[in-house]
Amino acid sequence: MSPFPDENPTGDDVLLETMTYEEVQAALADGRCDVIVPCGAVEQHGPHLPLDVDAVHADRLAVELAQRLGTALVAPTIRVGVSPHHMGFAGTISLRPETFEAVYTDYCQSLAAHGFRSILCFSAHGGNFAPLAEMADRLDAAVGPDCRVVVWSDLLGLVDIWRSAVADAGGDPEGVGGHADVAESSVYAVLRPGQVRTERLVRGYTGPVDDAFLQRMFTGGVRAISDTGIMGDPHGLSTAIGELCVARVADALAAHFTQQLEAVRTLP
Repeated sequence: MSPFPDENPTGDDVLLETMTYEEVQAALADGRCDVIVPCGAVEQHGPHLPLDVDAVHADRLAVELAQRLGTALVAPTIRVGVSPHHMGFAGTISLRPETFEAVYTDYCQSLAAHGFRSILCFSAHGGNFAPLAEMADRLDAAVGPDCRVVVWSDLLGLVDIWRSAVADAGGDPEGVGGHADVAESSVYAVLRPGQVRTERLVRGYTGPVDDAFLQRMFTGGVRAISDTGIMGDPHGLSTAIGELCVARVADALAAHFTQQLEAVRTLP
């Protein structure tokens, strides 16, 4: 049995950009006052994956999250993120943190003006996690007292979820390094069947992934650590791993946002 709540979720019933304004008004009137603002990146993912991995991943996770919550619509994914550490590889596009925050602020203020009362923000790109966490309070202040902005920014938690999912799906968790690895490559194999260049699989950095490593990567750039652009090892990728990774991350997002929304809604 597939771990997904829907075998092929299209998001047709939750995607803001495919709805008419009257349909959005009706959804709000019906109590669907939460909206998800996902973000990704357009950046290198090794020799075997296209540049759109994080944006496509964010698209899918947002739909999965909306289906789990049952109260949320999905805003268009912010597709380009904060990726200066990947600029050593051709094709990467990177926003400055202040540009990223400006775009996010405009998104959130627009959505709050239409009556959404909770804006749920997450990233499928590791480089956006720290900027999101740093600007969370400013985003919340920008939408005014009648709306709340809630952020998920646990990057090391994401890596841990991937490791557990890879192991449970029969793969090698030591291949998880957080970027273009066995987990992310498997996810893309599910999201874009046939688009992984399996003949180009190579091993990347396979050392520990912790706060010190992340600081070194974000400061010195990926190429200084891995000349392939890969953090981890993509060998052994499978759709079974990819399906479980997506489902587990979506579950974690749903648990986080449900807890945070319950806390907000019980405030005096």
